[in-house]
Amino acid sequence: MSTGWRSDKAWSDKFIPEIKRILGEHLIAEASEVEDQLHNTDLVVLKLRDFRIACRVRRWNYNTPEYGGQFTIRSLRHSGRETEMQKLLNGWGDYFFYGFEKESCCRLARWTLGDLSAFRLWHQEQTKLNWGNPPGIEKKNRDGSSDFRAFKIADMPPGFVVASGDECEAVPQLDLML
Repeated sequence: MSTGWRSDKAWSDKFIPEIKRILGEHLIAEASEVEDQLHNTDLVVLKLRDFRIACRVRRWNYNTPEYGGQFTIRSLRHSGRETEMQKLLNGWGDYFFYGFEKESCCRLARWTLGDLSAFRLWHQEQTKLNWGNPPGIEKKNRDGSSDFRAFKIADMPPGFVVASGDECEAVPQLDLML
């Protein structure tokens, strides 16, 4: 792996505790009264199987009107390595957590939790409608190591956005059927 990848991963990993907290708020629920009374259960993890959650955090300067309402997925590596897009379209990943760093650093200013099954179906339908051209806007990374596709959250199908948050909002509640 390249030094750039290690450096980027080290930077983004500092957000993992906050991402885990947010995901816990949306993937753990209070048990029913019956569960509490009969089975000594106060909380239930909404889980029927293991879930794979892809996480991406962008730097604060991309949290703008132009970029703040979108998410990006790496679509081409000039090294030939498999990309996040290829892995996603091959069925890997259940959810996609996408956030923006707060300007003062080390916290998230805005985030979205997306359902990758909904994205895959939408992507497939859009590609067919566009005569084989995939949706999104293809862009090159500044360092030239890879390309990515940018997607507008507003263009996503119903059911893609599972939950979202903004530093100025209260934590949203979620009724997630897993």
